[in-house]
Amino acid sequence: MAINPIQMQPGLSLTAFMEQYGTEAQCEAAMAELRWPQGFVCPRCGDSHARTFRRRDQPYWLCQGCQYQCSLRVGTMMERSHLPLTTWFLAIYLITQSKTNMAALELRRHLGVSYRTAWLLKHKIMEAMRERESTRLLSGDVRADDAYLGGERTGGTTGRGSENKVAFVAAVEMHDDRPRYVRFDPVAGFSFKALRAWSERALAPGSRVTTDGLLGFEVLGQLGHTHRVVVPPRGKTGTEIPPFRWLNIVLGNLKTALTGTYHAFQFRKYAARYLGEMQYRFNRRFDMAAMVRRVAVALLRAKPCTRAGLQRPAELGT
Repeated sequence: MAINPIQMQPGLSLTAFMEQYGTEAQCEAAMAELRWPQGFVCPRCGDSHARTFRRRDQPYWLCQGCQYQCSLRVGTMMERSHLPLTTWFLAIYLITQSKTNMAALELRRHLGVSYRTAWLLKHKIMEAMRERESTRLLSGDVRADDAYLGGERTGGTTGRGSENKVAFVAAVEMHDDRPRYVRFDPVAGFSFKALRAWSERALAPGSRVTTDGLLGFEVLGQLGHTHRVVVPPRGKTGTEIPPFRWLNIVLGNLKTALTGTYHAFQFRKYAARYLGEMQYRFNRRFDMAAMVRRVAVALLRAKPCTRAGLQRPAELGT
């Protein structure tokens, strides 16, 4: 079997990571460079002149224009976090460089923090990943299919109506007969309305989309996309159907990674975040070493989010 260069890439070694982000000063310098690559810019008035000082061992910038005091974390996903930046960077490293995923319980053991802290850290990082991927548009040759996460609960409804199942659309953008980018989007269902909303936020205008015979996907033609329907032959598995082979391989890897890493989570509540993490990692798989800095940028650009906000049930299909 030929070696897959993507799977065999070296990534960022632990030694190299510690050399770059092993101290709080190194992490502060990296965050400042990522947040203000051209130098400090006041988030309130846009002035570039500031005086720096430290408070409670944290760096601050005092804008000379409006006297606004700004830290590296204010206005970002890390706002109000008391964890050292070295802990944040190590969490990013562990999550992005693992082959599949890393659960909060394992993250807790590596970081030496409580489970409550590890859970919050994990979900803030996943939310930043999800937000970063939310505006990605697939274009050109796209293959899409309906899928489900989760299973029935004891005493609950079985099949597609199970209370613990979440419907989502899996779509892959193909280049030279290989997958390039993916989207995994939870939806309220597979009605015309739900799939219209999905296509408007997931597909670039004029895409060529291949789906199976699911009726709801007929809206794609109405929205100006070229829609091809391939009805799977009876008795054939997904990977045996050429147009859907790679899509089903990606879906299989997704479900294997989720079930193998997270033995149980509330699918209806957190599916969007876990799927967003998988989408982020897949779409940046070509350069694992760069993923630490990329996730740090995502955290800096994401708005502050409290634990209560992260625990609030997501609106499927929005």
